[in-house]
Amino acid sequence: MESYSETILVPYDFTEKADCAVRHASRMAKGMKAGIVLLHIVKKESESDEQSVLLKNKADEFSQEEQVPVGFLVKEGTIFKTINEVVDDTKAIAVVMGTHGIKGIQKFTGSWALKVIVGCHVPYLIVQRDPEYQNPLNILFPVDHKLETKEKLKWASLLTSLGNIKIVLFAQQGNGPLYDNPTRANMVFCKKYLEDRNIAYEAEWADKKGSFYEASLKFAKEHKVDMIMITTTRDIAFHDYVLGAYEQFVIANEAQIPVFVVNPRTDVKMVYSNF
Repeated sequence: MESYSETILVPYDFTEKADCAVRHASRMAKGMKAGIVLLHIVKKESESDEQSVLLKNKADEFSQEEQVPVGFLVKEGTIFKTINEVVDDTKAIAVVMGTHGIKGIQKFTGSWALKVIVGCHVPYLIVQRDPEYQNPLNILFPVDHKLETKEKLKWASLLTSLGNIKIVLFAQQGNGPLYDNPTRANMVFCKKYLEDRNIAYEAEWADKKGSFYEASLKFAKEHKVDMIMITTTRDIAFHDYVLGAYEQFVIANEAQIPVFVVNPRTDVKMVYSNF
């Protein structure tokens, strides 16, 4: 693949969730005129040849079914390091990854997905089921007081590759001037950004009481949104994984709504100067 705009990476482990990820990736790839690369990670180099044969068969099968070019790679390593290394090698613009919810034996998969995502410079689309997008595709865009909220905006144009979209700005309020004032400023900024680019949107406000992420998930479920767009916590710590960072609950939401996850950059001022 020659440029960032031509590759979508799909970590593939031969499960139904991985198949779901390929189907989501193919929809994005068709809109972007991009290709898909399936990545399978092995623990030992000796496993590579056998897995390469199996993965090639899957790549050929998906290419015929989805009518998009599908390549494949088998790499020795771990999901926590190798995926993001291959993002750089393939110049991928996004990663689409399937995951389980957080019930029962799979209760830690939300945190595992978050550990993989954090630190990558391209966004991840995390999915649990096959695409069921409406027209327009409604994308819930939580807005709070944090500066990095704005970093999600530049990816809105990427999501137009999925079809006709509408951004639902969902803002937090009722936490006092220290938080409410920058939140309102972020809402004004987001509205202008979307208006300038002719991207449809609507604005909603969360109830003043309770957790904002819980309110966001409740709104998403009740209004049957097609996708939730979030940023990860900057400088997330180990205890966040143990205690449960809000992102892992959103990623593994029980409604199985796809979640588009953006990692905040460290050069924030430079990012916003280019908006």
